[in-house]
Amino acid sequence: MNKIKTSLFITVLLGTMTLLSAAPYQYQQPGNASQAYQTNGFNRNQTVQQQPQIINVMMAPTGSSVVLGGTVVPLREVTLSAQIPGRVDYLAGVEGEFFKAGDVVAAIDDDDLLAQRAQALANINAQTQAFQNSQVQYSKEFWAPRSRDIGRMPGMGLPSLFDMFFSRPMGNSMGYGNPILERQADLYAQGTNVGLARSQHIRALSKLREVDAKLRDSRAIVPFDAIIVKKLVEVGQTVQPGQPLLKLADSRVLQLKVEVPVRLVSGIQNDMYVPVILDVGNTRIQARVAQIYPVADNNRHTVTVKFDLPEGIPGGPGMYAEVMLPDPSTPVQNLPIIPNSAVIWRGSLPAVFVVNQQNKKELRLVRLGEAIDNFTVAVLSGLHPGERIFARPTAGMAAGWTR
Repeated sequence: MNKIKTSLFITVLLGTMTLLSAAPYQYQQPGNASQAYQTNGFNRNQTVQQQPQIINVMMAPTGSSVVLGGTVVPLREVTLSAQIPGRVDYLAGVEGEFFKAGDVVAAIDDDDLLAQRAQALANINAQTQAFQNSQVQYSKEFWAPRSRDIGRMPGMGLPSLFDMFFSRPMGNSMGYGNPILERQADLYAQGTNVGLARSQHIRALSKLREVDAKLRDSRAIVPFDAIIVKKLVEVGQTVQPGQPLLKLADSRVLQLKVEVPVRLVSGIQNDMYVPVILDVGNTRIQARVAQIYPVADNNRHTVTVKFDLPEGIPGGPGMYAEVMLPDPSTPVQNLPIIPNSAVIWRGSLPAVFVVNQQNKKELRLVRLGEAIDNFTVAVLSGLHPGERIFARPTAGMAAGWTR
């Protein structure tokens, strides 16, 4: 009998010391839950200890939230369209293939443009010769004016020399003719010819640049690193300007696009983090508010909000996801919170193992509220602050056992 009493006393003493040494669970704001769990021994990357840890149920301010559905979209997407009419000669790759910025993914027949370019080059050559000739004629007029040429006006059927020495001086003395004005007029005329030739030369160069621009437009170039989302034409098809050719998207960085009711917009702000559940594998992540559109939709009375998703998430553009946003119209309540690992399911009913006053395990059904973050959940009923629960119940644990 003495040995039995001594053994029972040691067992109770060890259980009491273990309860006293159990570290209380500390609540962290969403986004820091991972750190809180590691601080209290709940590192999900570590193996479960042989001795289950007991934590105290804590209170935290929680408000009502609204779950909204949205669509995952790429950060950048673009539709490449035809800029010139013609026949599609080349299409690169298939849907899902990756291309770097600057790669050519589509080409339109450019035989007609190449012929126009050759014609423009010939016209530039001709205009260059005409421009140079006009400059030579201007220099000739400047240094050897035609108004002083003795062979310009034969006059009265006499030799040019007689006309130069007798006819012109006599006409000038009588008020006929003005050599100075004639020289200025001839020089101005040659200068005008130089200007016209220069304009024709510039016009020919502009025509060449126009053809070169159309040649560039005959190639669809990837503006940024992206994959082909959808091909809208096929090789050999005739297209017109503005007709879509390919849809490209940068799927490495994803966003969640949600139409948020106007009454909920006041509860969110840029750079805040909110919980998101992806449709692939029911994955729970934290998303950052990246952009809040300044204008609401006139018909649906919603505001478009985009959330940045972490890299490496499962799925891709087009998949469904849900975001949990706070409802500013409801008051904030202080509710008990517990880690998700403490919840066990009996059918469709959630329950937790509680250490009662007799230091025994008690299986208690609870009513869960909304998730605080990826690791904690609020409890609407079934638990009270300060009660002790098992943070990660072991397999085979049953109610009524002593610790």
